[in-house]
Amino acid sequence: MSPSKLSPPARIGSFSEKWPPKPTWKAPDDVPDLTGKIFLVTGGNVGIGRETCRVLVACNAKVYLAARSEERALTAIDDICKSTGKSNIRFLKIDLADLASVRTAADKYISMEQELHVLINNAGVLYSPGIGPQTAQGYDVQFGVHVLGHYFFTLLLMPTLLRTAKGEVSGTPLPVRVISVSSDAHEMTAPKEGIVWDSLQKGDAAVPARKKLTGTRLYGQSKLGVVLISSELARRYGDQGVIAISLHPGGVKSELLRHLHPIIAWIVEKIRIYPISLGIITSLYSATSEAVLEMNGEYLTAWARRQIPSKHAQNVEMGKRLWKWCEEQVFSF
Repeated sequence: MSPSKLSPPARIGSFSEKWPPKPTWKAPDDVPDLTGKIFLVTGGNVGIGRETCRVLVACNAKVYLAARSEERALTAIDDICKSTGKSNIRFLKIDLADLASVRTAADKYISMEQELHVLINNAGVLYSPGIGPQTAQGYDVQFGVHVLGHYFFTLLLMPTLLRTAKGEVSGTPLPVRVISVSSDAHEMTAPKEGIVWDSLQKGDAAVPARKKLTGTRLYGQSKLGVVLISSELARRYGDQGVIAISLHPGGVKSELLRHLHPIIAWIVEKIRIYPISLGIITSLYSATSEAVLEMNGEYLTAWARRQIPSKHAQNVEMGKRLWKWCEEQVFSF
């Protein structure tokens, strides 16, 4: 079906988004053979990222697992290799809360590979009710990791992605993908203004705005930022063969809860009732399904369904402003 014949996504109600019907696309069953494809997954050492890597390895992709903790990453890689009987996975060290580390990680990847078919920006942090720590450069850690760190990493890898899309190495032009894991929190808990720009300042200047928002709003704001940047990425690079998708993986039990206050974590644990085996579906669908080639710039929800994001997430001017802000922050790196 051509893009012109693809019907627009329908608005899925919040009840269906939180308690989705059984998936019609399943992982690993519906994941195609990925021989010859290179995938890079941030936050691949735990949770959804780890299980995403496991399926990709099992389906013959060459996988780079990018994470901050080498010890935890190597433990995950050992587990994946043992469970799949395959060894097509490598570790790439990255700390998304430090722009210098992001630059180092991108340079390392570029020194090892000439191509990249799919980048899955999966890594995440969650702090609530407190505002959490700051990044190495003084940004709110949730926004710094989810938005700024991933933006910079994607930008640094863009020449490799574009070279792959053009077929300069393989001789065969092929669309590449940038998959960004957001959350329904981009609508549920984001500030009513969408982005509170004062909270994005560096260091102590932003603390009053961050405290006013609380960690929960800051998390929602960061996940809104993920959708905005993904949409802007699609607008800027879609005509060059880059497919950008953002998504909500579903109410899945994950290690993100480790940073929450115990009472908050207990409540969230009761709400997030789905196993990771379901939580990987939307990421893997976005990263491997041929149907997604017709969905550039869209937002998907559980399980692998097209969804219309929040009104703020559809604000093109807000997306452009955020992209420019990100450009300015990474300029010196």
